[in-house]
Amino acid sequence: MLTSDFSFELPEELIAQYPAADRDGSRLLYLGLENTLLDTAFKQLPEYLKAGDLIVLNDTRVIPARLYAKKETGGNVEIMLERIQDEQTLLVQLRASKSPKAGTSLKLEDNTRFEVKGRKGSMFLLNYEGKEKITDLLARLGHMPLPPYISRNDESLDLERYQTVFSDKPGAVAAPTAGLHFTDDILKVLKEKGVDNARLTLHVGAGTFQPVRVNDIAKHEMHSEYMSVSQDVVDKINETKKNGGRVLAVGTTVVRSLETAARKGSLRSFQGDTNIFISPGFKFNVVDLLLTNFHLPESTLLMLVCAFGGQENVLNAYQHAIRERYRFYSYGDAMLIAKNN
Repeated sequence: MLTSDFSFELPEELIAQYPAADRDGSRLLYLGLENTLLDTAFKQLPEYLKAGDLIVLNDTRVIPARLYAKKETGGNVEIMLERIQDEQTLLVQLRASKSPKAGTSLKLEDNTRFEVKGRKGSMFLLNYEGKEKITDLLARLGHMPLPPYISRNDESLDLERYQTVFSDKPGAVAAPTAGLHFTDDILKVLKEKGVDNARLTLHVGAGTFQPVRVNDIAKHEMHSEYMSVSQDVVDKINETKKNGGRVLAVGTTVVRSLETAARKGSLRSFQGDTNIFISPGFKFNVVDLLLTNFHLPESTLLMLVCAFGGQENVLNAYQHAIRERYRFYSYGDAMLIAKNN
């Protein structure tokens, strides 16, 4: 399969720059079996679930992972944290007019310094020379890491809205955006209906925005992200399946986590890194329904969604969403998709 097989044209004005006024105020496009399409609202999500179903949420919490620095020459550098490897070593993406070489010193506004140690693939390793904990530094000087297609600086509202109401474990540098639509009230309504929830963790990395740079998707090297699926989650899913219930994954991160934990055929607890790449032809072992936002063309996330809902079905649904003026990407509207394989 070619990367271009997952291309589509999106009018720029459909890229959501701000969240909806209310968390649960977004639209919802339902893609059911036999390519059934229904325009509805996120608040109607409980109507598509029944007692005994289970929703699985990603409880990662976004950290203020973007820092602004200067080179010794005065050039501006944007630092986007990917992962804290140890107390002194950071894996980051750097944006500058010219990529800094190993040995380059980067200085923050308070004169805290980082030294570029070298490259690791498309990313960089930095040596942190400050005395306070890096997490404390980020809390003091960091900015919320809004995606590159949001063409504005982060604002105070993003501290709350680029975070799910059930976020708990700090470590993500991008939000699990399907979860942004949920409110405590929606979760309460689902619970009262008999729809339980389970929570796992996948710390979304900045690599999620990296483009696929090869024509043949089979040659794409997926970035790694830390994840954890507990035995409690495994037990809840197994009990749900045993009783005839369905598993709804809230977001592609949950799909990747559960299908990683089930790679050996049966679902098992798992803690560690995953670089699973899900594309059409993949056999899903766990997930029955997927709630997700609309994704970038030619992205690994769109490829995953196409694998789940059927490539032609999903791409047709995207064209419908464009015609109907749905809002796209992180702060946009949502899709509910039934598995079609």
